[in-house]
Amino acid sequence: QVQLVESGGGLVQAGGSLRLSCVASGRNFSTYAMGWFRQAPGKDRTFVSSIAWTGATYYADSVKGRFTISRDKAKNTVSLQMDSLKPEDTAVYYCAADRFNVHPMNDLGVGYWGQGTQVTVSS
Repeated sequence: QVQLVESGGGLVQAGGSLRLSCVASGRNFSTYAMGWFRQAPGKDRTFVSSIAWTGATYYADSVKGRFTISRDKAKNTVSLQMDSLKPEDTAVYYCAADRFNVHPMNDLGVGYWGQGTQVTVSS
């Protein structure tokens, strides 16, 4: 069974850091783009960051310079290091996998989604 499982969410003060991890299983994701989306209450799910099969990285303007995405193809994992967190970063964060490596990732084109992990940043 194919699944993506996120971990690492939690409550942190503004200016703090969190590291999200996603473990993919059920197939080899080495040729997929992997990435992260987030959804705040009452808002649409939006793109955060992605990493292509080549290792090229992409970031939403709102997180550039603060977040860093990485992957370990051997372990089928992708991580998101989040530094200098702001209250507006509060959202449920979802791991995503795109077989066709479209960038920036389009949520409608994502083939697989994780269940989400809550990130809450207090002011």
